[in-house]
Amino acid sequence: MIGVRASGMEQQQTSTVIITGASSGVGLYGAKAVAQRPGWHVVMACRNLDKAKQMAVEVGIPQDKYSVLKLDLADLNSVRTFVEDFRATGRSLNALVCNAAVYLPLAKEPQRSADGYELCVATNHLGHFLLCNLMLEDLKTSAAEDKRLIILGTVTANPKELGGKIPIPAPPDLGDLSGMEAGFKEPITMINGKKFKAGKAYKDSKLCNVLTMRELHRRYHQETGITFSSFYPGCVAETGLFRNHYSLFRTIFPVFQKNITGGYVSQELAGERLADVVTETAYRSPSGAYWSWGNRQKKDREAFDQEVSDEALDKSKAVKLWELSEKLVGLV
Repeated sequence: MIGVRASGMEQQQTSTVIITGASSGVGLYGAKAVAQRPGWHVVMACRNLDKAKQMAVEVGIPQDKYSVLKLDLADLNSVRTFVEDFRATGRSLNALVCNAAVYLPLAKEPQRSADGYELCVATNHLGHFLLCNLMLEDLKTSAAEDKRLIILGTVTANPKELGGKIPIPAPPDLGDLSGMEAGFKEPITMINGKKFKAGKAYKDSKLCNVLTMRELHRRYHQETGITFSSFYPGCVAETGLFRNHYSLFRTIFPVFQKNITGGYVSQELAGERLADVVTETAYRSPSGAYWSWGNRQKKDREAFDQEVSDEALDKSKAVKLWELSEKLVGLV
């Protein structure tokens, strides 16, 4: 059923969610969890289609409950093509989950996207920023009463949380966004225009995600009724996000999170939490929330609206980031 146009009857009976980066980690197990809930179809938006299809079979997602479409968030043309391909399926969109992320903690020099931007920010922020803006129209025109746009967060981008207080290599800081203002291409490597730091580039990109979510809420929630939110499911220490880290780190980190911090969360539990934020009534309101489970592994732990960093609350910075991002992705 992969790539097949949905029938009229199926479209009426099925709610559709797009999940980016759904071939591994939180995205894959989130796709599985949503697909197991009655009346939902998952569009797995992935760069590697063969891997996505293989992993869907491996984790047991029913074939009639998902489809796979190509999306490379590091290529803005691919984002535009994905939107066209989704619209060609004839499906009505109920929810969009921006989950995919690139983390390159050991990089000494910046890698570049197809459009010439630093790869972490290009993938995690700019690609998702364009996708959100283009698919707002699909959410607006959906006949569903309950429509949601969700962006995955991370504890490391919020110094108000314990996991975000570790200043290695540096805390997130967009500064005056001078790097973006100058075009964000070679030789510029960071949003604040300063020296490249790989781990900080990731944190900065995730801070951009929260600022974007809050600005989407400010601009569009009242007009459209769409619920905009972020969530952090806990420390998924064995996710593929860490595949570019030292092998010793990948071995020790899950043990440390399980036995020392208590923050370890399995991919399965993180996937269930993603599915809850997509489907459960409790997460429909308030819009603009950042849902968290307190970085703990207990399955029955209730979510709460986590306080975000002062920088993420900066309205003027959110507006400036939005306007500069519009230019960088070609929306203006």
